[in-house]
Amino acid sequence: MTETIDLTHILILLAAGVLAVPVFHWLGLGSVLGFLFAGAIIGPWGLGVIHQVQEIQHIAEFGVVFLLFVIGIELNFKRLWAMKRLVFGLGTAQVILTGIALAGLALLLGVSKETAIVIGFGLALSSTAFGLQILTERDGLKSVAGRTSFSILLLQDLSVVPLLALVSFLAHDAPLAQGVEFTLLNTLFVVGAVILAGRFVLTPVLRLIAHSHNAEVFVAAAILAVLGTAWLMEEIGLSMALGAFLAGLMLADSQYRHQITADIQPFRGILLGLFFMSVGMSVDFGLLMQKAPLVLGLVGGLLSIKAAMIWALCRIAGTNNGSSIRAALLLSQSGEFGFVLFGLALTTGLMDMEIFQMLTLVIAMSMATTPFMAIAGEKIERALGKRKTQDAADAMALDDEQFVILAGFGRMGKRIAKILDAAKVPYLALDNDPDCVTKARKEGFSVIYGDAGRYDVLNRMEADNANVFVITIDEAAVAERLVHIMRQHYPETHIYARGRDHEHCEKLSKAGATLPVSENLEASLTLSGAVLDVNSIPSEEVTRLLEEFREVYYGDMDKIGIT
Repeated sequence: MTETIDLTHILILLAAGVLAVPVFHWLGLGSVLGFLFAGAIIGPWGLGVIHQVQEIQHIAEFGVVFLLFVIGIELNFKRLWAMKRLVFGLGTAQVILTGIALAGLALLLGVSKETAIVIGFGLALSSTAFGLQILTERDGLKSVAGRTSFSILLLQDLSVVPLLALVSFLAHDAPLAQGVEFTLLNTLFVVGAVILAGRFVLTPVLRLIAHSHNAEVFVAAAILAVLGTAWLMEEIGLSMALGAFLAGLMLADSQYRHQITADIQPFRGILLGLFFMSVGMSVDFGLLMQKAPLVLGLVGGLLSIKAAMIWALCRIAGTNNGSSIRAALLLSQSGEFGFVLFGLALTTGLMDMEIFQMLTLVIAMSMATTPFMAIAGEKIERALGKRKTQDAADAMALDDEQFVILAGFGRMGKRIAKILDAAKVPYLALDNDPDCVTKARKEGFSVIYGDAGRYDVLNRMEADNANVFVITIDEAAVAERLVHIMRQHYPETHIYARGRDHEHCEKLSKAGATLPVSENLEASLTLSGAVLDVNSIPSEEVTRLLEEFREVYYGDMDKIGIT
């Protein structure tokens, strides 16, 4: 009888990750290697504290699902189409040529032709989870190497379906042509249905849920959209990760994307860490010790062949040498889909248990090298002096152009946005009223749905690139809390905040606002100026009086009691 995972196991997993990851971060090795190490220590081949590796892997797969969703939501179809040459050209060439090369090596080692084909193409697939997580941690998705790596990984995910059909064909379970044709029709139908649902159903549903102002229900709806699409894709034979990526693309241009991404991130981080720990647990140190020379030789051969093939293909595609090396080293390992292909080959009789166990160990060991290979690739790219110039020219996401953030899009926020538009100053506004956001976007304003009082939402908006943060929210406590958050995380950003009166402005100033502006004062000054003008006071004198009053009011609030 299989043991189930209980609270004790969960506590052990959390404790292992909490202890290991900070240490590896301190050593400059990143969180991925920390999770791998923690998994290896507590797994069945380490201290043997946890043996339920398969059960944990099933849960941890959702980490990859959420990761692909986040990547998809940061893209859109226009950007994806711009990458078509890399995805379908470079990506296809990598899978086919690397698969043939590794299959040839397997033949030389005495494996049968059918098994060699499965081994070659199974090992040709890299780890989406490892590659994208490392790029995300190091902000590498904006680089040429990141874009190239992502394109190859995306095509590899797409190739899983025909490769599964290939395994069935080689095992004589089903005709290949019939299987591919059926899968293709199913895929086109489901993808079309998802696109239509995303455009005409998902956004209106999210708007309806946002009206309730219930954060928990909004999070549940976001998770339902991700997992629902992933499940649908799995039902037709595609990977769940690819389905999640498609769900992300559906929401890439939605006004809810930043809020959804911020809500999903905690689940993504925890489950992806669990995935890396499960890989560490699957390393069979007993088999490794018995056949160390063979295992190390196979891992070294795999890494060398894949890195050489990817580097050569990247160079042919026109990628600079530094970025080609970085992408090649990052993707030199085999990936999680290899487990799936080899598992199917084992059940269909194409592969015996001894070869399956050896390949599983080779995949896990190659994954464990990924953080080191990534660090080496990044250092080589930097040494070749290509990274900065290429990143600036070919960034995938938002560039580093400074812009203004408007928190709150009521009447005051809208007026400021109009003035910024007239002056051609870029800005991004956010508001938690879905109707306000929808109406403003139809009118052409750059507004998204989100809670301005949450750092994770601001982070998704790339608030570190904002040179000015304008708070127009009329809720005093919310505005003050927002100033605290901004000053804590973005200490160099100018913060201009709307204040109700003298007392509120004083609180905003103490919280860290660069300039608190009292709506009562400014209205009083405007009216006073008009009164003085009617009473024939010279305009220069009016300006002087008003500026002196304003300076005293804002400069030394404790010395004046007017509100």
